[in-house]
Order: sequence, then structure tokens, then C-alpha cells
Amino acid sequence: MLTDKYELTMLAAALRDGTAHRRTTFEVFARRLPEGRRYGVVAGTGRFVEALAQFSFSPEDLTTLSTFLDSETLDFLASYRFSGDVDGYPEGELYFPGSPVLSVHGTFAECVLLETLTLSILNHDTAIASAAARMTTAAHGRPMIEMGSRRTHESAAVAAARAAYLAGFAGSSNLAAQQRYGVPALGTAAHAYTLLHTTEAGPDEQAAFRGQVAALGIDTTLLVDTYDITAGVANAIAAAGPQLGAVRIDSGDLGVLARQVRQQLDSLSATGTQIVVSGDLDEFAIAALRAEPVDSYGVGTSVVTGSGAPTAGMVYKLVEVDGMPVAKRSSRKESHGGRKQAQRLAKSSGTIVEEVVHPCGQAPSAPAGLTARPLTVPLVTGGTPVDGHHPSADLTTARERVAAGLHSLPWDGLKLSRGEPAIPTRVVAPQT
Repeated sequence: MLTDKYELTMLAAALRDGTAHRRTTFEVFARRLPEGRRYGVVAGTGRFVEALAQFSFSPEDLTTLSTFLDSETLDFLASYRFSGDVDGYPEGELYFPGSPVLSVHGTFAECVLLETLTLSILNHDTAIASAAARMTTAAHGRPMIEMGSRRTHESAAVAAARAAYLAGFAGSSNLAAQQRYGVPALGTAAHAYTLLHTTEAGPDEQAAFRGQVAALGIDTTLLVDTYDITAGVANAIAAAGPQLGAVRIDSGDLGVLARQVRQQLDSLSATGTQIVVSGDLDEFAIAALRAEPVDSYGVGTSVVTGSGAPTAGMVYKLVEVDGMPVAKRSSRKESHGGRKQAQRLAKSSGTIVEEVVHPCGQAPSAPAGLTARPLTVPLVTGGTPVDGHHPSADLTTARERVAAGLHSLPWDGLKLSRGEPAIPTRVVAPQT
């Protein structure tokens, strides 16, 4: 029922006029990247495969739908289970405008019902992963923690944590993401714990730090900017000793404060104590801190909202009926008909140069001096998920795929400044 009414009314009309069981292909793609972006990262495929296996209509659902659907349509929905095929880009793969990220094959009746399910998952998770990948690049190898659960819907928070981890974050503050997907859970304390240690004599920051160290050990991270940051660092080392794991700065001019805190820690012989910064960070703020003595970042609002691009702009379009290509011709919303696959061309150095979208089974030969890597893989066959493409699978492969993809981009493809997609997309016409 997490869907749109018009999918069911189209089904009813198709059942009535006899077109419901024609064989179709629906394709998911983005006509363009979000403004200024040079690449995107596919995420949510595993969650989609899981949701597809569970997509059905209960008796209670059918009672609700009976207010506007006829008995034939209700009977169809009562036994609905997707039995078709799905192929597309695996999670962690880069994509560009026109990339056939996902293709759904089956009867019109079973495929048309999946538009909202597909797009709501892929548009959200891909937007988060794409933003997170930009932040990973900006961090230049320094770890990042996703900590935006309090800035989004509670269910979206779990999916966002998974997508950010897939794109290279070290972990998340969200415990449900650890429980459900194995995302490492990270975090220690907020200002409330320090403020709790206030007596009639005034704040006792050092007592708060001693309590945290006693509970969590000296490897913990102490938040030092509740009051005066210089006093906070002094109290942190007094409570934990020079072997303290890290201190966190959550406010102020983070670059200036990081330099100040680094000097102070070194003067207190805490040369191994790391500095974690947080507080309204995005990829641009992270890049600006690259030269500062920052060891890791905590990122919240910007990552769970796609850093200004909360949706990937993907669409779900019918491209083939009974083997015949069909295509929308609306102004600025054109599509290319036919079932398609894709491959990516690269130089011998590994740098990618072009995305080639071609008719299914008609992959063109790579030009001299270039190699072609197929991008489209089976995800669901006969309604059954293909091994490895489910959300609880080990995300290590997807993380490696993101890292390899970013490494393969032309040097200017990693720029945060506005620009064209890192590589062009070429659509090959069917062979006649």
C-alpha cells in the first residue's frame, strides 16, 4: 500500500481492455544529474530486491481498495507476487545521465505496480550515497561518521545510514542500521552528559569526563566544547591521561579551533589523541578543513538530506511492449525505447571515458585502445533474488565498488565545483 493510486487504476483499465498481460520492460534512469554533480552512486538496489519479495496485498488492503476497484482487479491483487526478472547496476556502481540503472521485465500488470516502490527506494538511497561519496572524496581518506538520524524520518534514517556506509563512511550513530545491515555503530556522548554534572558549586566538566572514561575506557572520545574549549581539553587530559583516544569539537570556527586544540594536546603530551569535528558539515566544509589537523568528521543533516539534492531524479518508464520499443516524446522528457544494457569504456590506465547504452544482447566492440566493462547484471530471476543482491548481504563489495569507481573517474570528475558529468553517455541504436 506504500504506492500511488494511479498504478492500480491503470491495472484495472488494462485488465478490462485485455492489455494487462502483454510482456513489458520498464526502465529506471535519470535524465540528468542533480545540478552541478558530475556523477552519481547507485544505492538501494538491495533494499528494493527485499521489498519486491514482500510486495503483496493483505485482506485488509483489499478491503480498502474495494472502494474504487472492481472484483476482477481485486482478485488479481489477492494473489499478486512478482514473477518476472530484474537486471541493472549493482549497488555501489557509478551512474550518469541515461544510465539504465534498473530494468524490470514481466507482464504490464505485475510491473506497473512497482513504480512507486522502485523510485521511492532508489531515489532516496542513491541521493544519500551520491552525497556521501562526495564527502568521502573531500575527506581525503579521513574517517567519517554518519550521525543524521535526528534530522530525518525514523525509517529513512536507517536507510540513510546504510547508504552512507555503502559510499565510504566508517559507520553510523544509528543502532537499527547496525542491527539490520551490519553498519558499525559509533558514538559516545553529547553535551547533555556534561551538563548533567552540574552541582550547586557550578559545572564539573572533569567529573563528567571521569565518568565517561570509567564506563567506556580511555579510547573514548570526549566532547570538549560544552563550556570553554581550552579548559575542556585540559579537563579531558586530566581525567583520561595523555592516552585519551580523541576529543570532539562541535561548534565554532572548526579550522581555527582544531589547530588550537592540536597545539594544546601536544603540549600536554597527548600527541596520539585524535581530533573529531562535527557541526553542520557538508562536502565543501570538509574540503575546506583538509589542511587542518582533523582526524575524522561527524556529518549529520547534509548527508541524510543528500546535501542539497534529496532525490536522484530517477524515473520509471515503459520502454518495450511485446519486444517492440516504445518511447515517450514529451518535450524535455524524451526516453529511448527498447530493453537496454550498458558498458563502460576505459583507457588502459583504468580511467573511464564513456558510458555506452546499447540494446540488450547487442554490445558493441570496444574501440582500439579501450576496454569495455559490462555494467548490467541479473538481480531477480523468475521472481527470485539472485545471490548477493539483498540488503543484509555483506556491504564490503559495494564499498569496494564505490572506491574503485571514484578512482576510475577523470581527475576533474572529482571536483566539487559545478560542471558537466564526468563522462558522456552514448546510446547505440538497435542493429537492423
